[in-house]
Amino acid sequence: MLEKIKDSFNKVRRFFIKRISNDIGIDLGTANALVYVSGKGIVINEPSVVAINEKTGRVVAVGSEAKNMLGRTPMHIKAERPVVDGVISNFEVAGEMIAFLINKAERDFAKKIGILGPRVLVGVPSGITNVETRAVRDAAYDAGAREVFIIEEPMAAAIGENLPVKEAKGTIIIDIGGGTTDVAVISLGGIVASKNMKIAGDHFNQNIIEYVKERYKIIIGEKTAEEAKIKICSVLEIKKKEKDISFKIRGRDSVNGIPKEVEIYSSDIQKAMKDSIDLLIEGVKEVVEKTPPEIISDVLESGIFITGGGSLICGLDKLIKKNLNTKVHIVEDPLTAVVRGTGIALEDLDYYKESFVDEEKELSLSI
Repeated sequence: MLEKIKDSFNKVRRFFIKRISNDIGIDLGTANALVYVSGKGIVINEPSVVAINEKTGRVVAVGSEAKNMLGRTPMHIKAERPVVDGVISNFEVAGEMIAFLINKAERDFAKKIGILGPRVLVGVPSGITNVETRAVRDAAYDAGAREVFIIEEPMAAAIGENLPVKEAKGTIIIDIGGGTTDVAVISLGGIVASKNMKIAGDHFNQNIIEYVKERYKIIIGEKTAEEAKIKICSVLEIKKKEKDISFKIRGRDSVNGIPKEVEIYSSDIQKAMKDSIDLLIEGVKEVVEKTPPEIISDVLESGIFITGGGSLICGLDKLIKKNLNTKVHIVEDPLTAVVRGTGIALEDLDYYKESFVDEEKELSLSI
């Protein structure tokens, strides 16, 4: 009887709190930060960059405006990414970024006035340390959140794609982001096996920068490498009858230091990224080797799912399929899967809560 009364009280309490508080899901990625507001959907998609005036200590710009300053700022203004390799590298700057995202979401997009601070669910890479997880949690609290929950990105992506994460059925998902690649085996609301690799979008950009410098003797920036990767990237070898797509890049001649323009090809990008792609596939194989046979049986039926910006690399799904001898699916709208997953989880918090990172365990291990 007492339990029923307590349950009824909690339901009424949650009902009223939802009327005066907002639910916000955040995918704080290395490349982009996305925000989901309950009842509104995805409302913010901004580059994860913050520009700070080092003389005054004030934030000059956040997001797209700050990204446009990268490589173009005077000495006293520093534009930097607060999230490197999927984790917070600068707590103060990350706090500014999270505060900007929460405040903008509440001010411009929330469906109601938040008398209480919002509940916030943040997606993080699998395998990050308890200290790093605590840094994310503290940054959200400092930004005004009432409650903060943490979910691993592959789990959030699987929820966002309506995969059967709570069922007794195994799912393998590969989340290739800007800073990290997460490979996770999910079943019964938890992660059975996983691997986090620093081989992802930023790493591929660096591969291209180094290859172009060695092959064409030209120094290019990360933005140019990213553009070349998007325009002409393919991980499959160019066959004789296929057209090798070209792309013009501009940079600085590494020999004499003067401006230089050269034409690079899709085959160049394939060669530049080959070693990293091979390591990524080996990492996926390692996770598959640790996966229980029953789950492998499920995977042979349903296939492997890939998400994140890296899933859009031409031919990657075919290469994984060839190496793992199973079906591979690129999820619908892979760039937003994680943040959509945070939104779905917030809508039914009680159902998905056991799939979140355990705060009590995190606290005990951090002491």
